[in-house]
Amino acid sequence: MAIYKIFPTKDTTLYSAYSTMNTGLDAILEVSNKLDLSGDPEVARYLVQFDQNEISDIVYNKINGSQYNIYLKNFIAEAQGLNQNTSLEILPLAQSWNNGTGYYLDNPKEEDGASWKYSYYDTSGPWSLNGFYSGSLETIFYTSSYSPIYGGVGGGNWFFDTLGIFYVTASYVVPGYVIVGAAFSGSSQVQFTLRSDKDIEANVTNTVNAWITGSIPNYGFIVKLTGSQEFNTSQYIQPIFKYYSVDTNTIYPPCLEFRWRDYSTILTGSASSSIVNTTDLKMSLAENPGIFYPESKNRFYINVSPLYPPRIYQTSSLFTNLNYLPTSSYYAIKDLDTNEFVINFDDNYTQISSDENGNYFDVYMSGLEPERYYSILIKTNINGSTKIFNDDYYFKVING
Repeated sequence: MAIYKIFPTKDTTLYSAYSTMNTGLDAILEVSNKLDLSGDPEVARYLVQFDQNEISDIVYNKINGSQYNIYLKNFIAEAQGLNQNTSLEILPLAQSWNNGTGYYLDNPKEEDGASWKYSYYDTSGPWSLNGFYSGSLETIFYTSSYSPIYGGVGGGNWFFDTLGIFYVTASYVVPGYVIVGAAFSGSSQVQFTLRSDKDIEANVTNTVNAWITGSIPNYGFIVKLTGSQEFNTSQYIQPIFKYYSVDTNTIYPPCLEFRWRDYSTILTGSASSSIVNTTDLKMSLAENPGIFYPESKNRFYINVSPLYPPRIYQTSSLFTNLNYLPTSSYYAIKDLDTNEFVINFDDNYTQISSDENGNYFDVYMSGLEPERYYSILIKTNINGSTKIFNDDYYFKVING
């Protein structure tokens, strides 16, 4: 499989209205600008971090030189107040932090982890407003933003993008601290409309590559509203996004998804004559024991033959011939209970390969939630027709 997922080591939300409150074990991550009863804005941003050793292992030992893209994915639990187009920024965090063990509005509140004011715990070092990091290639500067009136100093910090000026809004940023330093194109932005899908699927390849090369350290991502929508006092600008955290009891935790093309084929020249040319097919899935551990990698083979083979004279059965699907064939994986795609059909990343034993594709089980049943679908294009096979190809991932 050319799609591999890993899950966060930690995540939490920073709330300007509760400057020392930690929510490190809460099931929800929030990004918002909402008004309290007095009409004052309250801002929320969230942090999420992934293990650097795991990232490097995937790039160097699994992808191993192939071209790749990396996506941050977060799944929406609730969205409110989107009466206009709303954008989120996904930026590389510039300071280490502690997850903590708090929940939203705990009473008494927990203060043992990152909060709006502090990066580690109450009375520990506050978030740095600005500074620089001497990376492996160049010096990279970082900045922050906050309102001195609503919430005070804090809210995390992040490395510059486009010379450090693009994400600065003079109306609420303390002036004078922005340093024009080395350009770092490591941010991503996603935009939502009233009826669009609110899940996040942002290409963060530049940021992750900067972590791998040592240009900047891996402190994770900070996800926030754009400057004009934070600390906004208008009653008409109150977007609220609530996403599932790594501590959710659902199957929707955040993930970092690596995608690369591992397609290979032997179906060239005379070998192409073994490709089936009819949509009336019999198909079965081989090398499927049905149960896998999360550490498993499995190569599924696809057995295929025409349902009504042409009549020709030969001394052996037609059904002993090795047949292949057309090269424009792809696989997908669905969660059997929710019927949602875990891995969708993709022309680049889920194309089915072939070797002397038949068609095949690889699946890394570590990217699938354990104790779930999954279904495999096969899509193929034959003679101008697209056909999808969903013939009860099931398997389960179990905890080891």
